[in-house]
Amino acid sequence: MLIRRPSDILPSEITPQALYRGRRAFLRSAGLLAAAAGSGALLIPAHAAGAGAKLANLRKSPFSTNEDQTPYKDVTTYNNYYEFGTDKDEPAENAHTLKTRPWTVVIEGEVKKSLTLDIDQLLKLAPLEERVYRMRCVEGWSMVIPWVGYSLSELIKRVEPTGNAKYVEFVTLADPKQMPGISYPVLKWPYVEGLRMDEAMNRLALLCVGLYGEVLPNQNGAPVRLVVPWKYGFKSGKSIVKIRFTATQPRTAWNAAQASEYGFYSNVNPEVDHPRWSQAKERRIGEFGKRPTLMFNGYAEQVASLYAGMDLKKNF
Repeated sequence: MLIRRPSDILPSEITPQALYRGRRAFLRSAGLLAAAAGSGALLIPAHAAGAGAKLANLRKSPFSTNEDQTPYKDVTTYNNYYEFGTDKDEPAENAHTLKTRPWTVVIEGEVKKSLTLDIDQLLKLAPLEERVYRMRCVEGWSMVIPWVGYSLSELIKRVEPTGNAKYVEFVTLADPKQMPGISYPVLKWPYVEGLRMDEAMNRLALLCVGLYGEVLPNQNGAPVRLVVPWKYGFKSGKSIVKIRFTATQPRTAWNAAQASEYGFYSNVNPEVDHPRWSQAKERRIGEFGKRPTLMFNGYAEQVASLYAGMDLKKNF
């Protein structure tokens, strides 16, 4: 059964307060080349790369959880993607306008090998894996999703960051012709996210091109997005067009908009509440009742060492 909105989460909790108040106004206004070339065979032909196309020769990842997966229909119709609308059902309704080919991603900044890669080159950069990750939203709901991609570290190693590279910034598409939400200033566009370099190099950080064995649907961030399963979902930027290596911490979209509510790190932490709701429990979409939120979303064994000695309440 499709559950669009958990019954015990208030509308004001579903969407950050500034967005909720402006939703009606929004509705009115809406009315690596050489390295990649030698890295192996293309896993999906270019002509078959539309949403719903099957991705071939997927490896099963040892990083996957064995928890029950959220149904495909829920994963693809209950989304946060404000460029296509602030209600959860609007991205699925509106994202058909997104054109995912041709598509290029620029990699630049503090690297020895700046590159511009098209989506086919990204697809063949490393063997694709299916990784079943828990995903936790800051608003209080969660899913278990079988993503397809490869570790972001595979790309990072090819561009050879310099010693000055301390952070990785991800810039997403912002095209008002394709994205009706851009016409309303929900955030400062384009949407920008970032990771510290050691976070980006962690094997769990996924450069994602699909889900459920298929090419990413537009509403889920096609054609390429980030998936960082130990952080709240808004850290996993969608429809990436630029990856920039920087010496200083990037000014990320939600942190810039409301720093007191959305920290740069935004690690899943049941002990650090959002100012307007508790993070101690979560609602898994498709289930009734709530379950305890796990520290680092259950990935503490893999990532806790990244934050040794840090005050996780101050660096939330």
